[in-house]
Amino acid sequence: QVQLVESGGGLVQAGDSLRLSCAASGRTFSNYAMGWFRQAPGEEREFVAAIAWSNTLYADSVRGRFAISRDNAKNMVYLQMSSLKPEDTAVYYCGAKRYSGGGLAGGYNYWGQGTQVTVSS
Repeated sequence: QVQLVESGGGLVQAGDSLRLSCAASGRTFSNYAMGWFRQAPGEEREFVAAIAWSNTLYADSVRGRFAISRDNAKNMVYLQMSSLKPEDTAVYYCGAKRYSGGGLAGGYNYWGQGTQVTVSS
């Protein structure tokens, strides 16, 4: 069982930066792929970024603006968001799944409670 807790959301202006953090429980954190997803009002949850081993994957809409990283010693994963746009406004969720290779954009079965990011124009 993995428990995830996100933090770092808030209200920022367009062009600002923000860093989200996700704290994970468990002793085998390095064996998990970690992903960030977001859900805007009235929209489905969408993939944002993921990291596993030394591999990263980004959605086209955030590539070059967002950076995902992890600290396996601290059981933490981060999402550094730069050049934020109003369309980045959403609840951001941290997800985890046991990883043995393969795709990173789906198949997550552990979720945090989410953290709100609001970008004003």
